[in-house]
Amino acid sequence: MAITLAFDVYGTLIDTHGVIIALEKLIGDKAPEFSRTWREKQLEYSFRRGLMQNYENFAVCTSNALDYTSSYYKVPLSQKDKADLLGEYKVLPAFDDVVEGLARARKAGFRMFAFSNGSAEAVEMLLKHAGIRDYFIGVVSVDEMKSFKPNPGVYCHFLRRAGALGADAWLVSSNPFDVIGAVSSGMRAAWVKRSPDAVFDPWGIEPTVTLRSLLTLAEQIEDECS
Repeated sequence: MAITLAFDVYGTLIDTHGVIIALEKLIGDKAPEFSRTWREKQLEYSFRRGLMQNYENFAVCTSNALDYTSSYYKVPLSQKDKADLLGEYKVLPAFDDVVEGLARARKAGFRMFAFSNGSAEAVEMLLKHAGIRDYFIGVVSVDEMKSFKPNPGVYCHFLRRAGALGADAWLVSSNPFDVIGAVSSGMRAAWVKRSPDAVFDPWGIEPTVTLRSLLTLAEQIEDECS
């Protein structure tokens, strides 16, 4: 069976810190720190909602996290400012290595899907804006399960939707929690170490491969599977 790749979207294919440019216009030098806290709270809120089984989609988590971050940094934002910043999440840029990395993976014959905490509609829009939608057979969203990564159920859902077996399916993600969730659920996983300072969680559950760039993804998976 052909190898199936599930690509995480936010932070792996799409640079979530692309919103910094818009933030700089509003809050100046605080923008990088504000963006980092916003992203951390966005993920924290998805984890908490998953555990509480009190589901709201990822856009709600993102909006709630923006409200928290605005309060935390004592940066007042108007409703228009908030709407503009949330709108930036629909048009974030892809990382520089993404187009070529996806092209090489497709040439290698992998079956490729986008697999995200975001809603299918939001992810479709994001991928199209970044010019990379055509590399994927389809988009699989956790919204269909009303939960979030790393709930094991969402990885099983991906396998069902993709028509794949865990032994032949790989998650590709820059997020350690996502990699650990996939491996714990029986998939293999490639951790994209987007920052040299990134630390993988010391849980004793390791990525199958670690890479610094998507440019080497196809080669490293082929080597691992040979």
